[in-house]
Amino acid sequence: MSDPLRAYAQAKLQQRDYDCAKEYTLSLFSGKYKIVIIYHLFHDGTLRFSQLQRLLDGATHKVLTQQLQELRADGVITRREERINNRKAVYYSLTLIGASLMPIVEAMFSWGSARLAALQLAEPKG
Repeated sequence: MSDPLRAYAQAKLQQRDYDCAKEYTLSLFSGKYKIVIIYHLFHDGTLRFSQLQRLLDGATHKVLTQQLQELRADGVITRREERINNRKAVYYSLTLIGASLMPIVEAMFSWGSARLAALQLAEPKG
């Protein structure tokens, strides 16, 4: 597991002792690239690993793999393998659970954009 929050959430789920919905929701997003992965899979559709890596400038193979494995374990994304010209192609897509997270992701994006504009750190998009 990549971070303490996710490890804590997983342990609580296994013990059937989870009583904080906010904390659980936050644990689904914990990780450096998860929100951006969800965003791109929703807006761009099914993507190959290499496409995701290009979209996540700076993501190492190891970290991206770990984030995708965790999202898959949480039921947020699916992974599909195909053979193309004797090479393995791996595709990732959002599940219905993953798509249901989009209002939260969009709200975070809107809030962040407004806050950056208020701080005069970014041009408002619109």
